Amino acid sequence: MADEKDKKPAKKAAAKPAAEKAEKVAKPGAAPAAKAAKKPAKPEADPAAEAARKAAKKEAKKEAKKAAKAAKPAAPPARPKAAPVPTPKAASEPKRVPDKTLTVMQIASPIGREAYQRATLKGLGLNKLRRSRVLEDTPAVRGMIERVKHLVRIVASA
Repeated sequence: MADEKDKKPAKKAAAKPAAEKAEKVAKPGAAPAAKAAKKPAKPEADPAAEAARKAAKKEAKKEAKKAAKAAKPAAPPARPKAAPVPTPKAASEPKRVPDKTLTVMQIASPIGREAYQRATLKGLGLNKLRRSRVLEDTPAVRGMIERVKHLVRIVASA
């Protein structure tokens, strides 16, 4: 055993400063221990003084909130909502019969058509083949028929 000790030179403990050792151990991005050691230590305060300081800080914060609240202008009083005016219901009037009418029949399916064409057919009241509707002859209805003229047929007009 003595021979083994002779073969291996004894490691000498290098006397490195504590700051260098701490820097090696510290994680990247963390402040080195040397910098932390340079900061002056915070004087120890007695717990009663610390509690008094915290209480004073809390009171100051409350006072600041009250002052800010008092500085805000008061909100105007809420206006009372007016009661809804009941609309008089007319005696059951007969439906107005249009002067001119069109009878429109659906002759083609909207499957595979553009969305606006399907919506126009629904607007005309057509949803199945060979269904017909009697519609008022107005420019709006004529425009709708024009958009889907390949899907409908005007059967009669009066």
